[in-house]
Amino acid sequence: MTFYNAFLFALLVFASSQAFASDPSQLQDFCVADNTSQVIINGLVCKHPNVVTPEDFFFQGLDKAGDTANKLGSNVNRVNVDKIPGLNTLGVSIARIDIAPYGGLNAPHFHPRASEIATVIEGTVYVGFVTSDPNKLFAKVLNKGDVYVFPQGLIHFEFNIGPVPAVVLSGFSSQNPGVVTIADAIFGSNPSISDDVLAKAFQLDKKTVDWLKSQFPISSAY
Repeated sequence: MTFYNAFLFALLVFASSQAFASDPSQLQDFCVADNTSQVIINGLVCKHPNVVTPEDFFFQGLDKAGDTANKLGSNVNRVNVDKIPGLNTLGVSIARIDIAPYGGLNAPHFHPRASEIATVIEGTVYVGFVTSDPNKLFAKVLNKGDVYVFPQGLIHFEFNIGPVPAVVLSGFSSQNPGVVTIADAIFGSNPSISDDVLAKAFQLDKKTVDWLKSQFPISSAY
């Protein structure tokens, strides 16, 4: 392969990686999702522009605190394309995270389709993410007004270490970032992962594995 051909090949690979590394770009001003369509595509089918309204670009209620009276002491209000159809093809979304004082936790999780930029609106929050092998932790205590970035696909968390409820606003580089909560996925998958697999992976006895599974009810959602 000549240098010229090698250069063209490398350029093509780079261009392809950029083209497919994130949500598809819009080919018109907007492509408001048609949530009534039964057609399945990578993304969502567009409404006809003539029937689009201002409400398709609007969501109300992100100022309201979420209920943190649960085991983890946290609540995430995800405003993605399911709630704002106008986000379709725009490659962005937002979420409000409420975390209870003194130990509320947005449990370790990752977003398979988006990086996240988080801003602390209220409270003191210990945050961090873990890289792929060799699993290095990058963590920091954030206060009101601080901003932190979680790269796409990396496990991360937010933990309230302060005496007041914490509020975090997060922006995402996808209309539908997706979320995989580690403990739920491992111990509450549907169908359940074999006890033998989990016992071996975590170096636990099967009795402990069964107890852990009982703490994470199997999800019925696809």
